[in-house]
Parts: sequence; C-alpha cells; structure tokens
Amino acid sequence: MESQPLPLDGITVVAVEQAVAAPFATRQLADLGARVIKVERIDGGDFARGYDSAAGGLASHFVWCNRGKESIALDLKDPRGVAVVRQLIAGADVFVQNLAHGAAARLGLDAATLCAEHPRLVAVDISGYGPSGPYAGKRAYDMLVQCEAGLVSVTGTPGQPVKAGIPAADIAAAMYAFSGVLAALVRRGVSGRGGPVEVSMLDALAEWMGHPLHHAMHGGTPPARTGLAHAVIAPYDAYPTADGGRVLLSVQNDREWRRLAEQVIGRPELGTDPDFATNAARVENRERTDALVGEALGGLGADEAVVLLERAGVACARLRDVQQLAEHPQLAARERWREVGSPVGPLRALLPPITLPGGGEAPMGDVPALGEHTEALLRAVGMADVEIAALRRDGVTA
Repeated sequence: MESQPLPLDGITVVAVEQAVAAPFATRQLADLGARVIKVERIDGGDFARGYDSAAGGLASHFVWCNRGKESIALDLKDPRGVAVVRQLIAGADVFVQNLAHGAAARLGLDAATLCAEHPRLVAVDISGYGPSGPYAGKRAYDMLVQCEAGLVSVTGTPGQPVKAGIPAADIAAAMYAFSGVLAALVRRGVSGRGGPVEVSMLDALAEWMGHPLHHAMHGGTPPARTGLAHAVIAPYDAYPTADGGRVLLSVQNDREWRRLAEQVIGRPELGTDPDFATNAARVENRERTDALVGEALGGLGADEAVVLLERAGVACARLRDVQQLAEHPQLAARERWREVGSPVGPLRALLPPITLPGGGEAPMGDVPALGEHTEALLRAVGMADVEIAALRRDGVTA
C-alpha cells in the first residue's frame, strides 16, 4: 500500500515563542510534518535555552520542545525585525505566540490583527490567564498556575501539598493550542478562512482539574491529598517489596478484591468479610486494608510481586524513576527511541505519541542552534546581501 504523506506536510508555522507552552505546541505540529520557523531574541534566544545544561550542554527543556524547527534570531524592538516576522507570516498558514500580555498587540502580532490582514491564517494567542479579566496582566509561570488552578491543593500527602513534577499547566495549554490549530485548519479547509485561536494556561489546567473540581462543587468537599493512594478507592497505593522496590496495585471492583484476597494475600475469607468486601468498607478501613496488602507483598521481590499480581488479574505497576523510564522494556520493545541531531551531536528522543499507521514516520528534525537559519530565511523573503549585512551590522539579527 502506498505510504500516506504526513498530515501537515506543506503547512508553514511561524512562532514567536518561549519557555514551554508555545514551543511544545509547535513541536507537535513539526512532528506531523509542518515546517516550523521559530523567532528568537538575538540576546540568548528563547530563555528556555538557559534553564540548564543537562542535555550534553544544552537545556533539557529546549531539547524536548524544539526539535525539527528553524531558528531565526531577530530584535523585535526594531521595526525592521518586526517587518521580517510579518513577511514570514505573509507566507505562513499558522502563527503562534506566547509573549507577555499586551506585547503581541503592541507589535501588531496579535491574532485579531493578523487574521484581519490574512483571512486564511490561523493565529494562536497563548496566555497565562486569558486576554481579559482581573488576572489578564498577571505574570504566569507554570507553578504559579498550578497553584491558581488548585492542582497543588490535591497533589501530595495529607500534611504537604506539592506541585506536579512536570510543567502540567504549560503542557495542558500546549496540547489545547495544538488541537485548536488542527481544528482551525479543518475549518479553513471547509470555509476557506482561518481565524484566531485563544488558549490560556489557567483555562487548560482548570479543565484537567475536572474530577476534583466536580467532586468539590457537587459533593461539597474537595478530594483529600493521599500521596500515591487513591482518595476514593482501596487498595490503590504503592507497597514496598523485599528488594527495596515498590509496586503499585489498583483494585477497581470487588471481584478483583476477592482474587487479591485469595491468590495474593492468601486469605480468601477476606473476600466476604463485611469489613473488606466492598470498596466503601475498604476505604473506611484503609489502614487495615493496606496492612494486609503490604504484608503480602513485603516478603516478595518487586518482579515476583508483579508476576503474582498479574497472574491474579490485579492491575499493577512498578514504581520506576526517570532513569528506569529511559530504559523501559516496553519502549525498547516497540522501538520508540530515535536519535535527533543537535549543536552538541546526536541526542536520544522519543517518537511522538501520535502514530499514523500507513503513513510516514515523524521527521524528528534537529534541535536548532540560535539563529542557525537566519540568513536562509532572510533570503527566502527576498532580502539582498546588502540588506542582510545592514541588519546584522545594526544588531537587528544575529
């Protein structure tokens, strides 16, 4: 069967972006075949380039969010730099920006302005709290939005709220921006018109808070913080094993509890004991329930515990650290790892989660150096050597 082209082959994206939310969104577009032109500051570029140097000297956030893009370095405080961006946008299908509140509008790069000038353009404004309201101008970084959205209040232990270990607010906004672009492109295919797309980090993460939010609004109380345990299901927690590992198991219904009681705990009578026979009873007697499971697994190695639980038909998982994820046998068996080029040489990277059987594999292009494609892109918009030299001399580009 003939291979299908990548879905976004032929689509050009221009992004004035920084940090995680917009770059992660546009990386998804690049993975589906779009050409992504990343506009960066001349003095250091996207500030995520400076977060750390863990990826062979490059910042881990930047490597994660920016493969497969072309980098052009411009000073947008100079009208000539903005003019270059506008020339790039004139030939683009999608524009994405996540500048500070009001900055894009001052430059004439907000979605409303650009879509009025280019009716087929899909223009995305990503913000912390949205374009209006009392929080519109408030600085918005991931952990701050996690706090405002209540995520921190439901994450952690009974005595200590904690933030998520990944930038959940950034990722949520990125994925809604990504899906918003796809929806707008489909609409353009029908109507011929693109249009603005607005995504805020707070709106995105508030949507992800759906279960605890509805629990609190309609049930009267927010779910308790329970560490790795589940607030309303038992047993559902991680339990230590004899070799220093931890195994998490989840009993979703009373049939599974009866199998766990008989085949793992070794006490089949617990399946009908009124203190444990129903989930409500097990939650009420959580400490006793956990003690029974913990005693049964505490004498086993982690691998042995997983085999026993799976044989009993009880859902379970190893509690892995990040390095163990990098060596996960399932990812290796499914050949999910590739190498991407970068200024410091090849780096390991995961294939994107969206797989399109029968189509081409995600291109997974190189991580760009700051301004690596500046000259080529300036030539592509029709600039002569003397004009390019003048921009470089005046510090408008690098």
